[in-house]
Amino acid sequence: MLLDDGKAKEGFAWFNKAAAQGHLMALNMVGRCYDQGWGVTVDKKRAAECFRIAAERGLDWGMYNFATALTLGEGVAADKAAALAWFRKASALGNAKAINYVGSFYEDGWVVARDMVTAADCYARAAEGGDFRGAFNHARMLMTENRAEDAAYWLQRCAESATPAFLHKARAWLSASSWPQLAQALALEQPSDRTKP
Repeated sequence: MLLDDGKAKEGFAWFNKAAAQGHLMALNMVGRCYDQGWGVTVDKKRAAECFRIAAERGLDWGMYNFATALTLGEGVAADKAAALAWFRKASALGNAKAINYVGSFYEDGWVVARDMVTAADCYARAAEGGDFRGAFNHARMLMTENRAEDAAYWLQRCAESATPAFLHKARAWLSASSWPQLAQALALEQPSDRTKP
């Protein structure tokens, strides 16, 4: 709430107090504050350390954030194999964003053999779990199967929770794709009345 109200320094202080009491989500949020510069100077190394500790103590969001740091080499040395292991652990706990990232590893062939069936399955599960990137990626897979109506549904779901920056990139990607008409699905402000495919 404090972060949303523009009181990042106050929020950071409260997260630190809670983290000192052993609250893992608070520790993860201290990491997010260091990662994003919310109420504190950006410090990717400290962020990664917070994420690592939260991950090792079993928090799925700590696992996801630590895996992301390992993937990007932010605050720690890049290590995609270790990143995938952490994404898989978070996925096993139901973290939809982690499931999406596992799909990306399979789609791109990072430290695993490229496997589009596994990637598509991960994207579908991430979409079902509410991840907007997963919904977009699931829609991309549906487009390759010529299932434009189903893809439009998932693009609308993506638009419901995606960040403006992501929507801008997604619209640009769709406009340059073989399915430019589907970019309209991301522009809709109201959720679709259509039932899930």
